Amino acid sequence: MATYAIGDIQGCYAALQNLLGEIGFSASRDRLWLVGDLVNRGDASLEVLRFVRSLGSVAVTTLGNHDLHLIMLAEGCSRRNKEDTLDAVLAAPDRDELLAWLRTRSMFHVEDEYAMVHAGVLPQWSIPQARELGREVELALNAPDYADFLASMWGSEPAQWNDHLRGWDRLRVIVNAMTRMRFCTHDGRMEFRSKGPLDSAPPGYLPWFAVPGRAGATHTVVCGHWSALGFRHEEKLLALDSGCLWGGCLTAVRLEDRKVLQYRCARRLALDAW
Repeated sequence: MATYAIGDIQGCYAALQNLLGEIGFSASRDRLWLVGDLVNRGDASLEVLRFVRSLGSVAVTTLGNHDLHLIMLAEGCSRRNKEDTLDAVLAAPDRDELLAWLRTRSMFHVEDEYAMVHAGVLPQWSIPQARELGREVELALNAPDYADFLASMWGSEPAQWNDHLRGWDRLRVIVNAMTRMRFCTHDGRMEFRSKGPLDSAPPGYLPWFAVPGRAGATHTVVCGHWSALGFRHEEKLLALDSGCLWGGCLTAVRLEDRKVLQYRCARRLALDAW
């Protein structure tokens, strides 16, 4: 049995199937870890959702910002963006079942020495604390009044965690850290405008994983979200968004031995094994 962690798919169903075929994935034997952003911008979000849902417990998925955007759109809690490619999902006869399934995905997943999240972990959060905070959001997303939470979820303030935060502000900071963060300060103040490579950090900010002494360094964090960062393989970090949607690769890492496998999406080239 192998566990393959795969970066942001974003509706690139053909690339996903090609990658799984090349690595010899078997749903009867192997597992998938999917870092979130299953949907949007690509041309086959509906097919991706149906396929991943069909895998049941074989696929472990954390929620990304585009996944949450889809859920919010369906509830009338977000505006459509001109780049959205979600109409097929929203018009599908099985839309309600797919969205209910998506809403029950994890915010944060921990197993052995690995922790998976879409974007990142604030420097003051330990991995056990982050898992518990993720559960708070999961409970809100699956409560009877979840639409009230969705209506209050988006926004960039507060930009910094505080243990005394309560209500929607508390949940909003958790969501932002786990699904939107790239850069933050030493004390965990997040900045959401900068989306470029490492050298584009605003003054006083660092990539979240480069903050010295961060509490989450006890585990290897498996994440995506940051296509301009690209694939990054460090002792305590597997950043897997290698820009498939933008003509790059869809990346998989076999967690048992950290073998890297990539499918070059734009030109449909053969698999590279690093």
